[in-house]
Amino acid sequence: MEPWLDPVYDAAGMGRADRWAIERDGVPSLELMENAGRALADETASIAGPDPVRVVCGKGNNGGDGLVAARHLIGSGHQVEVVLLWPADQLSPDSTENFKRLPAGVVTGAGSGAGSLASDSLSGSGAVIDAVLGTGFSGTPEAPVDAAIEAINACGAPVVCCDVPSGVNATTGEAGLAVSGDRTVTFHGLKVGHLIAPGKRLTGRVRTAAIGIPPDAPAGEAAGVIRPAVLDLLPARGAASTKFSSGRVTVVGGSPGLTGAVCLAAEGAIRSGAGYATVAVPAGLEPVFEQKLTEVMSLGLSEPDGPGGIRGHLGPWAEPAILEHAANAASVVLGSGIGRADGVAELVRSLVPRLEAPLVVDADGLGSLGADLEPVASRRAPTVLTPHAGEMGRLLGIEAAEVEAHRLDAALKLARECGAIVVLKGDDTIVSDGDRVAVNALPAPSLATAGTGDVLAGVCGAFLGRGLEPFEAAAAAVICHARAGRLAASGIGSAEGVVATDVIASLPRAMSIAPPDDRG
Repeated sequence: MEPWLDPVYDAAGMGRADRWAIERDGVPSLELMENAGRALADETASIAGPDPVRVVCGKGNNGGDGLVAARHLIGSGHQVEVVLLWPADQLSPDSTENFKRLPAGVVTGAGSGAGSLASDSLSGSGAVIDAVLGTGFSGTPEAPVDAAIEAINACGAPVVCCDVPSGVNATTGEAGLAVSGDRTVTFHGLKVGHLIAPGKRLTGRVRTAAIGIPPDAPAGEAAGVIRPAVLDLLPARGAASTKFSSGRVTVVGGSPGLTGAVCLAAEGAIRSGAGYATVAVPAGLEPVFEQKLTEVMSLGLSEPDGPGGIRGHLGPWAEPAILEHAANAASVVLGSGIGRADGVAELVRSLVPRLEAPLVVDADGLGSLGADLEPVASRRAPTVLTPHAGEMGRLLGIEAAEVEAHRLDAALKLARECGAIVVLKGDDTIVSDGDRVAVNALPAPSLATAGTGDVLAGVCGAFLGRGLEPFEAAAAAVICHARAGRLAASGIGSAEGVVATDVIASLPRAMSIAPPDDRG
């Protein structure tokens, strides 16, 4: 895995690490369970109220971790009740051993099947530990788990999840009926399900606890968290650098009412190190860009005259001039503010396979492709697609809600089908080339405002133009963009007041390796 990624586990990878510790290094499985349960108990004690702590346990080793936690909480003076969802004789071997170590009188539900666990059965708890399903779960929770999840969610007390919230797929982040936790204690390493929505939204604050798995155990290979170290790959300007050697970016777009999108992308590119940027825009709108942009060149693209002429929009008539200009570009950003007028989709679908420079397709450029991925798949130069869920849905021919429910699968599928780097935007932005997966884990709620997607496209175009390998460029753009959003919020005092131009102004600081916004 790339050195600028922090490895993350899926279920299979975590299983390999467990087996390595037990079979290769001789770490007793009961010792691993003991350490996991102790960490779970410590986290629960830090937020539990004075009422009884209730520990809801499944029959697998996740339930065993909960039984250990119950024992440690009792030892530290907490009143504890353990709810077993299956009879005690169905527990896993290690769970059975820890069941035997519990003091008498704390276990309820043993032998009852507990399928009738009522939605209010956990009310009045000081805290609830969810130790029902572990990292190996996939599919849909069934009885008695479904009722237990509903009861945990209705309890009104702080909820601490063991490893992953029950109902969350640790390998994909997918979740239907699932526990919504306040805290999650995960063991040895983060799982994909902690990082990708909807699972990400159910974990609460995640703590990773060491449980005795040796450091030379197999690392996670399913995905990686983007580290700021990827920005160290950006080439530094030197004495011999020129505006052309620093990356020449062309932004193609613009239409009435959407000129700002082009400006944001172009200024984002310049602020993130591109030495030269040009906006290729409808000639009728060129005066607007001349007024708005100082450091960016403009290329006015002629428009048809006479009856039926479409003024202020791009179309097939602009293609020859765009191709001629882009022949000298280090990268092209296509789609910012390009609109949906007649002729736009025809232009985009024709340009995409013919542009020879590395290409970023964003916004209505993506919408122009629709579900026809052949123009992208036929490209010889690198391509980066930057859709949000709605745009991703149109590219794949599915609803946006389906994308949101299966974000990782959607990103992988699109990347594989069209041979592009896919940047699926969101709080959990995913970057994938169909094999490698990088995820942004740096919260930046300040980016939830109009225009920041255009800025990201410009940053990505700049990093491609500066010579980064496409997967690196996309990941670097994502982390730089998130850091800039955080810096902008810090500078003006709130995330809610940030606008896209604030993010642009913060890009130079965001590109440094260790700005203060990464603390905490």
